[in-house]
Amino acid sequence: MQIDLVRILTVSLAFIGIIGVIFGLGLAIAAAKFAVKVDPKVERVREVLPGANCGACGYAGCQGYAEAVAANPEVPPNLCAPGKAAVAEAIAQITGKTAAAVEPKVARIFCQGDSARSVKRFRYEGIKDCRAAVLAGGGDKACAYGCLGYGTCASVCPFGAITMNEYDLPVVDVEKCTGCRKCEIACPKKVIEVLPISKQVLVRCHSLDSGPVTRKNCQVGCIACGSCVKVCPFEAVSLNNNLARIDIEKCRRCGLCVMKCPTNAIMDYIPHRTKAYITDKCNGCTICAKVCPVNAASGVLKQKHVIDQERCIGCGICVDKCPKKAIIGTFNAETMDISEILEEAKKV
Repeated sequence: MQIDLVRILTVSLAFIGIIGVIFGLGLAIAAAKFAVKVDPKVERVREVLPGANCGACGYAGCQGYAEAVAANPEVPPNLCAPGKAAVAEAIAQITGKTAAAVEPKVARIFCQGDSARSVKRFRYEGIKDCRAAVLAGGGDKACAYGCLGYGTCASVCPFGAITMNEYDLPVVDVEKCTGCRKCEIACPKKVIEVLPISKQVLVRCHSLDSGPVTRKNCQVGCIACGSCVKVCPFEAVSLNNNLARIDIEKCRRCGLCVMKCPTNAIMDYIPHRTKAYITDKCNGCTICAKVCPVNAASGVLKQKHVIDQERCIGCGICVDKCPKKAIIGTFNAETMDISEILEEAKKV
């Protein structure tokens, strides 16, 4: 009886072993036959990507972008916003492509109506999340277009670039922000826009209410008075649906609209502008004196003009209009190095 039991166990184990070998060989053959070849470039690209899986590149995470940029010659190597120039150059070397310079983008908050300068319709006591708060009748803000201030943008930011200030308004750290757009997508009020970092004069309001209604709900909202439109020498500001908007392609960051806005709804991210200075190239054409909005430029026809440094506001209009390019010294975000722009932005 005992011998039969041992024999049965031996046969069973042998049978199981044979079955295991057969299945193992079958799996090995199937794996070899149906194996998907992995491009080594994909793995190398994946290694240099930051792994944020933010989707800013337009693909389904870092793996999706790695596969696309390695296989498709049309996909550029500079789409990874978090990786910036260093990652773009690394991917370019791996794929044999050219990494064109791309201006960094940062999130901008288009609302200044914090808890101290805006009105609420009711007291919200639900989940501290803007997406939850908006379900309660559109949110507790009297302004239907304003930031609710419950920090959804800060919670979804994978880089810790957004914090909430003491008045329940998000603040963006431009050094940490990568322009991944996660905050822009998550904001239920759509008060966040990701823009090139050099675009630094913006109407920080999204309200489409009439001027009187906006003034009632918020101290720093755009009241559609049109002062900015009238003062802009580059026709960069327009008024539509009770809201002023700046065309960032036309704007030259002169700052005149900022000075004229009665509610301070226009944000100037340039902390200071260098005074203009006229060089010896000046032929005394008098154009600078004609275009200067504060009468800082003066002089006699056909003689070198001068700039009154006390009056000059550094708007750059004279620099732009001078036919001889004889005026220098004005802040110009388009010609500054990105590191310089970041340094200026930190002072705001």
